[in-house]
Amino acid sequence: MLFTLIWLAVVILMVVSAWVIFTKAGQPGWACLIPFYNLYILLKISGKPGWWLILFFIPIVNIIIAIITYLALAANFGKGAGFAIGILFLPFVFMPMLAFGDAKYVPVATT
Repeated sequence: MLFTLIWLAVVILMVVSAWVIFTKAGQPGWACLIPFYNLYILLKISGKPGWWLILFFIPIVNIIIAIITYLALAANFGKGAGFAIGILFLPFVFMPMLAFGDAKYVPVATT
């Protein structure tokens, strides 16, 4: 029972954090609730092309694409590579920091 309550609290925290991050980036917050579409919007926020969504379905490649996406996400919010690695390994700590902290969304020009 206690484990279930803790799990539920973490899930709610992550959904609210994603909603706020999407909203900070000028995207609809509800988009974080739709599977696959949330990845597409995350790619848009990160400044990556939408077709990269296909790469998330390829084993091993998806890990590399996730790292690149999180690096770009952190950069667009004015954070460094260490913060991106934090998002990758401890998302339940770093996503709320990004959402509720003073980070502002400023897209970095990518090619």
